Amino acid sequence: MADNQSYFAVLNPAAGAGRCGKLAGAALAELRAAGIAIDVAETRQAGDGTRLARQAYANGYRKFLAVGGDGTSYEIVNGLFPGAEDAESPTLGFLPLGTGNSFLRDFTTQGAAYAKDAIRSGKRRPCDVLRLTYKGGVLHYINLLSIGFPADVAALTNRRFKPFGHMGYLLGILVSLARLRRRAFPLRVDGAAALDDRRCLFLTFNNSQFTGGTMHIAPQANSGDGLIEFVRWGPVGRLGLLVNLHTLYDGTHVKHPLAERRAVRQVDFTLDGPIDMMIDGEVVTAHAERIEVLPGALNVVA
Repeated sequence: MADNQSYFAVLNPAAGAGRCGKLAGAALAELRAAGIAIDVAETRQAGDGTRLARQAYANGYRKFLAVGGDGTSYEIVNGLFPGAEDAESPTLGFLPLGTGNSFLRDFTTQGAAYAKDAIRSGKRRPCDVLRLTYKGGVLHYINLLSIGFPADVAALTNRRFKPFGHMGYLLGILVSLARLRRRAFPLRVDGAAALDDRRCLFLTFNNSQFTGGTMHIAPQANSGDGLIEFVRWGPVGRLGLLVNLHTLYDGTHVKHPLAERRAVRQVDFTLDGPIDMMIDGEVVTAHAERIEVLPGALNVVA
């Protein structure tokens, strides 16, 4: 069995276009020199982080360290849950050496320097985990789930333009803008009798405030309040999206006449079939049924 005082670090050397692999050794050595016990396992392909975290949890580890970006912490969370749901809350720290690192931005803009200070000091705070139930399984996340335009861009970029890097992402935006699908995703919030089947540009179900590193998509989200921050943008057109695109980065998009935000506990979907979703930066295609909150199910080092 593992020493429960040691961190189990999941290291993604490919994060940040290989930047993480180059910087991780020195960052981990710095923490070890400060007396932090860390055992490390590297990922080599998608899904390894989930497998490694699940195995480490079964072996007795209760403190985990995501060395990479948002995708690394997403995989760790899905290795810990649902197994940790009815047990003592595990702890997750971050060494943000990847690209996005959106979750940690709720607490700081100082990145790795802040993260190392937090780990050395041992400061922890309760964090909610959001659970998506879909036909065939469950997924867990700590950042956000989005459907509509952002998921369209992410899915298109992953499937057709990923080899082009950042230019591929811009191509995904341009093609999605040309298509601009505004459609309904029928749902009920907190058991309401009325079905919301209004057309929209996008919906996001957030635990924290940022996505894509700097996009302030849910400015009123609080990762420890036991609630889902639900942000809706109605059927905004191409010109409206272009004119208001900058507001997604300063958080003022929630003041748009077609925007709404609510803090809710549960969302139930009534969908005809699978849809593309972007979850903590990863693209998932599934028949979504429900999103709900596991209050304080995780401790984050922040």
